Amino acid sequence: MTLAKDERFLRDRQRVIDLTQKLVRIPSVYRPKQPDGNEQKVALFTADFIKQLGLEVHIEEVVPGRLNVIGILDSGVPGKTILLEGHTDVVTEGDRSQWNYDPFGAEIVDGRMYGRGTNDTKGNLACAITAVQSILEGKESFRGKIILCIPCDEEDMMIGIKHFIKRGWANGVDGAIICEPEENQICISQKGAMRVLVRTFGKMAHGAMPLSGINPITRMAKIICELELLERREKQRVGRDPELGWPSITPTILQAPVSGDPQINVMPDHCMSALDIRTIPGQDHEQLKADIQSIIDRLTQIDHNFRAEFEVIEDRPWTKTDPNHPIVTAISGAYRQATGQEPVYNGVPGATDGTFLHLAGVPIVTTGAGDREIPHHVNEYVDIEELAITTQIYRTAILYFLNGKT
Repeated sequence: MTLAKDERFLRDRQRVIDLTQKLVRIPSVYRPKQPDGNEQKVALFTADFIKQLGLEVHIEEVVPGRLNVIGILDSGVPGKTILLEGHTDVVTEGDRSQWNYDPFGAEIVDGRMYGRGTNDTKGNLACAITAVQSILEGKESFRGKIILCIPCDEEDMMIGIKHFIKRGWANGVDGAIICEPEENQICISQKGAMRVLVRTFGKMAHGAMPLSGINPITRMAKIICELELLERREKQRVGRDPELGWPSITPTILQAPVSGDPQINVMPDHCMSALDIRTIPGQDHEQLKADIQSIIDRLTQIDHNFRAEFEVIEDRPWTKTDPNHPIVTAISGAYRQATGQEPVYNGVPGATDGTFLHLAGVPIVTTGAGDREIPHHVNEYVDIEELAITTQIYRTAILYFLNGKT
């Protein structure tokens, strides 16, 4: 590595540290019942920061108080468009007494920065912004356009990225880097996700006289047992994906009664179960919906008092990007340049905002700084050196992709 590269690396290293600290120190947990309980402050800070760098900036309100920020750097020369995406919201810090450090203090201890969002994903957002800042300051030549997509609400229903796509910002994007904590592994696939609510209906009765009512809980239990068998069949059918592992059908909530107070001597008239279904390549979501309906239909034929229904409240398909696509080869080449090592390819165990960019026709690759097991943990952290390397990877990948080098 030349002296010039050393100087740039050290400069960008300090900048990404400073910016990550500033972002983390602006709490952006979505708390709808609290003043300032959203991403607005950090979004406005980010918008002002990239505007000062010289980017064209757009701020869009997705819902009241929740903002998307879009930054554009156009070379003025016709070419491809690359998008880097990093969200501004973070999950709750939980019980602060369990933290060894202030969850919004961004303290640096022994080469690690601690705090909510250091890992997922304000550190990586800072890497993307610093990478663009470095390209600008270095007066690097490139063709085409760079878009920084900085949406709200990745941690819940992903309304930010959906709004971004609906407004047409993803049109014409040739490739996207999803800036999430993946230990700088190059993730070319993601699990799909279906969130399903299953409801069974019965007749309220005294617990001492159950035959005078209809128990929705035992009927829900039959559905759950059938779903376990469906999961087993799907595992046997599609096998274990080398990057994503096994598919799963996981009941996460069981509630009865659905409204009102439960009593041990009262049979409720309504039961609800929530399912978190994760899928891998080879599975079809429409077929899975049909399989669930088939379970309900079969149980209804056996029991004339059986009444059940289900509702899919979120449907996120699995994604897979060709490892030879230019967005993947650009990241791979950038990784080699930054580390001198061969990249590790992997998959994302959950969905990201990239899921919906993929649906919109944008080829995606997910990579970034941070231990992939640390998001949402107490004492969340990111390694400082990893932030510095990720910044270099993003910077080089942008130039490789836009200039046609791999």
